[in-house]
Amino acid sequence: MGLSPVLTALCLYYYMKNQMPETDSRHVDYNTVPDITVVVPVKNEAENIEPLITEIRAALDGGAPYEIIYIDDGSTDATPAELEKQFHDGAPLRVIRHDKSCGQSAAVISGVTVARGHIIATLDGDGQNDPADLPEMIKRFRRDSDYDNLMIAGWRTKRRDILIKRFSSKFANGLRKRLLKDNTPDTGCGIKVFSHASFMAMPHFDHMHRFLPALIIRGGGEVISVPVNHRHRERGVSNYGTLDRAWASIWDLMGMIWLLRRGNRPSSIEVRFERERQER
Repeated sequence: MGLSPVLTALCLYYYMKNQMPETDSRHVDYNTVPDITVVVPVKNEAENIEPLITEIRAALDGGAPYEIIYIDDGSTDATPAELEKQFHDGAPLRVIRHDKSCGQSAAVISGVTVARGHIIATLDGDGQNDPADLPEMIKRFRRDSDYDNLMIAGWRTKRRDILIKRFSSKFANGLRKRLLKDNTPDTGCGIKVFSHASFMAMPHFDHMHRFLPALIIRGGGEVISVPVNHRHRERGVSNYGTLDRAWASIWDLMGMIWLLRRGNRPSSIEVRFERERQER
């Protein structure tokens, strides 16, 4: 005798629940699918965990259901302990941990892959992006009926970085814009809003986070840049040097040019046939 429909549904529910990363059901309600997932990749950002999560909650509490996913990219400081503390303090938090550092793009991929929200918002974990910008960015994103083909990208009109970092970023953005035609003034800004579906349809590769606008456009989508607040780093140090970024960007840019030239977006429709009625 087969299982009853109710028992089958319960077994399926507990199976799916157990496939998810470990979280506390007091704070993550698996009966309510969140609209929004905030994805934050971090490496050795222990001092920034509590302030940033507090700001995310202040920005999004009282609105649509949301979850926060932190990806700990092989931290060797107190980041894991700080995340656990925030978890027990009631944050709607899930944590994914890499056993070794795999880079920011790998961390974003890990987070978005397990996200339950159909709207993804990304933030850098250093506290320089302002979560207070998220409600307006999400509101603008929702205004488009075809938001699976849309990205709202932050634009740091007033950078709060050292001179060499501002100069290298401006040069890189100009070069990318000219060669990739992504029409995005600040593609390196960490705060972005896009759909889960659009990200999962992209090719995934190392350093792809630098080229998300170009990848959206490659898939037939649109990128809208909006001014956002940018803040000084108050705690911790950057995990990537300016020269490291520059060398990686040169090779990645060549790869992206190759990838864009091989993009193919056929316009297609499903052909439906009607069966002929047989005479009785």
